[in-house]
Amino acid sequence: MEITNIVETVRMIEEENLDIRTITMGISLLDCIDADGEKARQKIYDKITTKAKDLVKVGEEIEMEYGVPIINKRISVTPISLIAGASSDKDYVAYAKTLDAAAKKVGVNFIGGFSALVEKGYHKGDEILLRSIPRALAETERVCSSVNIGSTKAGINMDAVRDMGEIIKETAELTADTQGLGCAKLVVFANSVDDNPFMAGAYHGVGEADCVVSVGISGPGVVKKALEKVKGESFDVLAETVKKTAFKITRMGQLVGQVASERLNVPFGIVDLSLAPTPAIGDSVGRILEEMGLERVGTHGTTAALALLNDAVKKGGVMACGHVGGLSGAFIPVSEDEGMIEAVEIGALNIEKLEAMTAICSVGLDMVAVPGETSAATISAIIADEAAIGVSNHKTTAVRIIPAPGTKVGDRVELGGLLGTAPVMAVNPFGSEAFIQRGGRIPAPLHSFKN
Repeated sequence: MEITNIVETVRMIEEENLDIRTITMGISLLDCIDADGEKARQKIYDKITTKAKDLVKVGEEIEMEYGVPIINKRISVTPISLIAGASSDKDYVAYAKTLDAAAKKVGVNFIGGFSALVEKGYHKGDEILLRSIPRALAETERVCSSVNIGSTKAGINMDAVRDMGEIIKETAELTADTQGLGCAKLVVFANSVDDNPFMAGAYHGVGEADCVVSVGISGPGVVKKALEKVKGESFDVLAETVKKTAFKITRMGQLVGQVASERLNVPFGIVDLSLAPTPAIGDSVGRILEEMGLERVGTHGTTAALALLNDAVKKGGVMACGHVGGLSGAFIPVSEDEGMIEAVEIGALNIEKLEAMTAICSVGLDMVAVPGETSAATISAIIADEAAIGVSNHKTTAVRIIPAPGTKVGDRVELGGLLGTAPVMAVNPFGSEAFIQRGGRIPAPLHSFKN
């Protein structure tokens, strides 16, 4: 690297909050399947603690040697519904506890994969896993869960949508002592991806190699600083500036991923270049959009600004690395972005505008707190709307929503750490119960037929 590039990278790290948000090891558990649940869980524990035994150590070594902050070291595994479904177990909470114990043993922050893929229907393991989610998240510390309820090819499983509204409500109630924290570790997807390194939605897809290491890189502060230098310039200049900045930070992610791959002796998976904010000042996606000329994120023009940002990030990332994957783009988790928190609290940003933005961003309605009295049917309807956006637009959408028990609009839900603070947002007061109770499937759109 030229000396100017090194100096620029150092400045990005020290002044602009550039970091590697996560190194995530994906581990296949397909060879852990056993008709005896106890034997399966022992195999799972043994494989995770063997494959990932050096993950945290290697991550810390890379931090020290290269001076690059690596915030999280994480693990994703094959969806547990596929593994546990071969057993005769009637409850999968024990599998979640096994994952939690393995995560603690190797020292990772989170482990993802307490998951099910039910876009076209349930098998036995899916139904049991979904019923187990509330207790699993209430009785573990590091386990994350996700459920894919729709895809462009399959349509939307409205039975699963109905069930997930009820499961989210139950999860909130079982973790009421932490204001519904369990819901922050539960994501409902449409068009989920197999190689996502970010939590809470990470799982290791069945088409992936036995074990891979992937990197999630973030740098909202870096992008904002770059845009400060082109005030008043045209959108062409804005897009080119974001693209060049994304290229630079993706190269750093690729370097870290390759080094980790070599030292862990596992294949390199992908770099996920997602502008993932944190509650820290100077690390906000919302502030990037305001730097483009919006008085506050949420005003008219916000969706267009986000479209430019998301597209330019993807283009810069793809040019920088041959293996870009995951959800690469821009995340808009309300509780984790100080600019968005402020926008909600002053009335500039509401849940309807957020929904419009999810047609453009990398994910969906993320880390949104709603009143504790919000009904399961309303939550299901919100999930259905998000799934419809994803299914109709060939993109990933998701809902991570927290009906915090005992809260009302205007309250704050303190989740702590990178999960931040969620202002409680209003939902539409009119009901959707009759719509949700229909069940069945919303068919795949016509343009899904590509063969």
